[in-house]
Amino acid sequence: QVQLVESGGGLVQAGGSLRLSCTASGDTFSRYVMAWFRQSPGKEREFVAAITGSYGSTYYADSVKGRFTISRDNAKNSAYLQMNSLKPEDTAVYLCAAKIRPWRVSAIEEYDYWGQGTQVTVSS
Repeated sequence: QVQLVESGGGLVQAGGSLRLSCTASGDTFSRYVMAWFRQSPGKEREFVAAITGSYGSTYYADSVKGRFTISRDNAKNSAYLQMNSLKPEDTAVYLCAAKIRPWRVSAIEEYDYWGQGTQVTVSS
């Protein structure tokens, strides 16, 4: 079992930056692929970024590539999402997720553990 808690959301103007954090507890953090998803009202939950546990390979949705950076610190049991050049369309609840298997990292149904989410609002 893994428990995930997100933090760092808030209100920011377009063009600004935010850094989200996801802190895990309950199991060996380095075993897990960590990912960020987001969900806006009336829209399906969508993949944002993922990072594997062993090699730290990273994966991004096309919509955030070049603006967002996912990272992790296994010593702190934490994953991060640095979001730069934010746009109003990035407004959503951002959720942290974890799974063991290192394939299909963008597939929502693959993830076993989810946090409660943190709201990010980007004003124009």
